[in-house]
Amino acid sequence: MEKENQQQPLSLPEIWQTTSLRITDEFPSPPIVLRVDDSIIGTLGNFSASTGKAKSKKTFNICAIVASALSNGTVLNYRASLPESKRKIIYIDTEQSKFHCKRVLKRILALAEIPDNEHPENLKFHCLRRLTPQMRLSVIENAIYNTENLGLVVIDGIRDLAYDINSPSESTNLITKLMQWTDERQIHIHTVLHLNKGNDNTRGHLGTELNNKAETVLQITKDEFDKDISSVTAMFIRDRDFEPFAFRINENSLPELIEDYQPKKSEKKQTFDYREVSEEKHREALEQVFSIGESLSYSTLIERLKKCYSSVCCEFGNTKAKQLKQFLCNKRMIVQGMDKLYRYNPDFYY
Repeated sequence: MEKENQQQPLSLPEIWQTTSLRITDEFPSPPIVLRVDDSIIGTLGNFSASTGKAKSKKTFNICAIVASALSNGTVLNYRASLPESKRKIIYIDTEQSKFHCKRVLKRILALAEIPDNEHPENLKFHCLRRLTPQMRLSVIENAIYNTENLGLVVIDGIRDLAYDINSPSESTNLITKLMQWTDERQIHIHTVLHLNKGNDNTRGHLGTELNNKAETVLQITKDEFDKDISSVTAMFIRDRDFEPFAFRINENSLPELIEDYQPKKSEKKQTFDYREVSEEKHREALEQVFSIGESLSYSTLIERLKKCYSSVCCEFGNTKAKQLKQFLCNKRMIVQGMDKLYRYNPDFYY
């Protein structure tokens, strides 16, 4: 199969015509390929991500996602349903040795209940550790455009496709590649990016772009009281949110669902938790925040958050205001433009 964007390039008038949209046009809903319970995590033509701090067991979680796709069934709480013509899967690892990659592969097959004495035909597993970021990107693109019946691509992790994750241009170009690949090939891509060590922000400008464009961003977090347990929540999801779930690693080194998981409450003094504020209160406060202008600078936004949330629900200081700002950005309740100014997004899904 020849890669589509290596064919004769379209002229600007032709591109203009192909990007046209009319109210009388009809489009089918994108096929759903991955769910958690009844919440849609992934569809063909879009991409999603998993994020978490180092050693939070992100790769174990990814193994469950791939295993569900490989078996077209349910693993942990992930339920896959790839169309018959989209059953091929590509798994890309960018940082581990082949020895450790094989352990990941064996884990996927075990979770999918597939014997490991013969490699499954519909799974391609590649280790790109030794390549440069530019070469990794080219190799992945070539594979995506030359693999028939492709439905799912996993990139663990996307940071290694960029030289500088804080470069706005490089980050935008990389995320644009994900959107191009998923749209042109009608596949789903799931990728992995670390959180910062000191907070729950995805790393660099690349993380910001990923949050802004991904269909779903899952967060994997170690339990505060039991480091053998990791929970999975939706940092952002376009569909309705799902109930957080958790898994532990069993004696066979496989992730195992913990039924009826309830995180223990810390005995530390409880402070204002912006995640427990109702949608109505958030809307009321944010409408007040942006009543002075459509777009706000960072410093003005922080001061307005403190003032307006105080009048609606409760008071807090600068540190909590900065955490609240990041929460609102992750939920796309407020968005930051290329001009670095922040704007209210009233169409958010809480």
